[in-house]
Amino acid sequence: MRVLPGRPYPLGVRHDGSGVHVAVFAEHAFGVDLCLFDAALGAGETARIPLPARTGYVWHGDFPDLRPGQLYGFRVRGPWAPAEGHRCNEHKLLLDPYALAVVGHFTWHASLFDHAMPQGSTDLSALDRQMNLADSAPYMPKALVVDESFDWGDDRSPRIDARNAVIYECHVGALTAQHPDVPSALRGTYLGLASPPVIEHLLSLGVTSVELLPVQHFITEQGVAERGLTNAWGYNPLAWFAPHAGYASGDRGQQVTEFRQMVKALHAAGIEVLLDVVFNHTAETGSLGPTLSLRGFDNRTYYHLRPSDLRHAVDYSGCGNTPDLSHRAGLQLVLDCLRHWVTSMHVDGFRFDLAPALDRGPGGEHSGALWNAMQQDPVLAQVRLIAEPWDLGPDGWRTGRFPVGMAQWNDRFRDCVRRFWSGEPGQVPELASRLAGSSDLFLDGPMASVNFVTSHDGFTLADLVSHERKHNEANGEANRDGSDANWSRHWGVEGPTDDPTVLATRERVRRSLAATGILSQGITMLLAGDELGHVQGGNNNAYCQPQLLELDWTLDARRKDLLAFMRRALRLYREQPVLRRSSFLRGLVDAPSARHDVVWLGPDGQPMSIERWRDPFNRFLGMLLPGAGIDDRDESGRPLVGDTLLLLLNGGADDLELPPPSVPDSGHWELLLDASACPLDAAPGASAPVAAGAALSTVRIPAHTLQLLRRTHEP
Repeated sequence: MRVLPGRPYPLGVRHDGSGVHVAVFAEHAFGVDLCLFDAALGAGETARIPLPARTGYVWHGDFPDLRPGQLYGFRVRGPWAPAEGHRCNEHKLLLDPYALAVVGHFTWHASLFDHAMPQGSTDLSALDRQMNLADSAPYMPKALVVDESFDWGDDRSPRIDARNAVIYECHVGALTAQHPDVPSALRGTYLGLASPPVIEHLLSLGVTSVELLPVQHFITEQGVAERGLTNAWGYNPLAWFAPHAGYASGDRGQQVTEFRQMVKALHAAGIEVLLDVVFNHTAETGSLGPTLSLRGFDNRTYYHLRPSDLRHAVDYSGCGNTPDLSHRAGLQLVLDCLRHWVTSMHVDGFRFDLAPALDRGPGGEHSGALWNAMQQDPVLAQVRLIAEPWDLGPDGWRTGRFPVGMAQWNDRFRDCVRRFWSGEPGQVPELASRLAGSSDLFLDGPMASVNFVTSHDGFTLADLVSHERKHNEANGEANRDGSDANWSRHWGVEGPTDDPTVLATRERVRRSLAATGILSQGITMLLAGDELGHVQGGNNNAYCQPQLLELDWTLDARRKDLLAFMRRALRLYREQPVLRRSSFLRGLVDAPSARHDVVWLGPDGQPMSIERWRDPFNRFLGMLLPGAGIDDRDESGRPLVGDTLLLLLNGGADDLELPPPSVPDSGHWELLLDASACPLDAAPGASAPVAAGAALSTVRIPAHTLQLLRRTHEP
């Protein structure tokens, strides 16, 4: 086989039209071997070829005779010195960190580990004395040389303005696993997600962006596998560049092609594709974990290690390790990966799991290196960037402290809204801040806040009003996993019930929770299935329960009614620019004319007094949004003009009646949305039938109910 010196860039293994170019980073290696495998996978290693050249810390070579479809891996010859942070072991087959596709199954086996210690041993000193000489290749999946050609046609990003964004967090497999209108061969796949019935459902809701739970190729953790379970969420990445093969019709490149077909179909419907990316840890886990990829290439470079004892990994993620992105090689790896997903796979943005862990320097301080690099990158600066703003390290809660231009999951919004609707006292002052876009947290306007009430991590919306305790026993961790701070309430019975009073209250609170998330200032995020009444039996950490994640698409009358309510709320959000401001509300905006952009009302219909704000037992809040108070402009620069709206939230146990606020015009108030009554509604644009179009002299707000009213000037 012909071997040429090649060049040190780009990194990875890529077909360039005339052969295969190979380049890998391994600063401390003595040599790097490219290992080739027969296409049948079971035939073992067919060739082991040393890379012929080194430039700086990059080993490289060109192979004119190799073609797409070739299976490969690497072996690194270098120092075995765990006390110095080095874990090179040529007996370990390594997956290319830049692999575009992964072929074959992963099997947990003792040969994957560098040590030869009894199960459960924590004797790290043994690492200095022992090297496992067993070959791990039979138990490792292989990387695939990919034919990267694809007909994108006229595909382009929808580039949804943040003010119009409605994000739908979903699991590729679970979304369509039980969908009756998706062909059985496509259920649970990329192509199933992009099938016409699913796209039609997303558009009918008003979804602009799907945020996919991890699709970077992942494996199941050893402890989870030993309990007979599987990692369903995908937060255990093995190959950052490769689409997960389990969501495709095959693993010989189909995962790449079908992912692209999914993106192309969603773009054609005007829907963005966002990826939940996991760079805060890898499947190599802690110091005694397996050697699968980065650890074998350059453990000391790619991971945070404890300065006082380099045998120990530093863990800011809770998953055993944390890649060191303050090092040039780690930073380049992640930036190259993100650019690949944008330029080659056409994704429109990213949600960064445990984002503070990506920002930490050698001593754990927050360096800002990754965020600064992304914001000056000509590719990445143009896509949607969302941070999950917490990790498990020191000063790990950083909501509101990410750079301007990055949106952030607003956990303060989630917790406050849940506490208010569950009946916790003293929530009204903070609730006002959350409804108004959380100016106390963010600097650059409401669209920095991703507002959510539920996400994959925690109770579903239905479970939130049906359980006061988590029920995670099936996970095999004695119900210790998952958060205990859920701010949930079952309203009389723990779990399923036929009690009509309990069911009616649950339904009212569920709709009020959902509508609060939708109608607040900021970017709306929905959890897939909440609109269908999806339940997980009270499991608030269903990461290893794929059957619990699968959505049930059969709709009884109650579920149809819920879906109609969600569609109506989202339609109102789209139609009313006063709900989607790009600048913060200021209250009094013109003192001489007494013009306000928001007025807060108490349960008597009058502006909130200081005493009312301070009353911990006040469970009512009204939010008057004058249409004339909008100072924003649309994308064409034209002033936005909207209706005057009145949002009413009664979180108490008693019905209320209050006079609607007086405004300086001759119109009247009409009810647009009522969480206590929403008959089936299939007509786009229809307003709520309860008092629709009728002048209201008194507003009646049932207990545990959100209502939205509009000021109309029609006779």
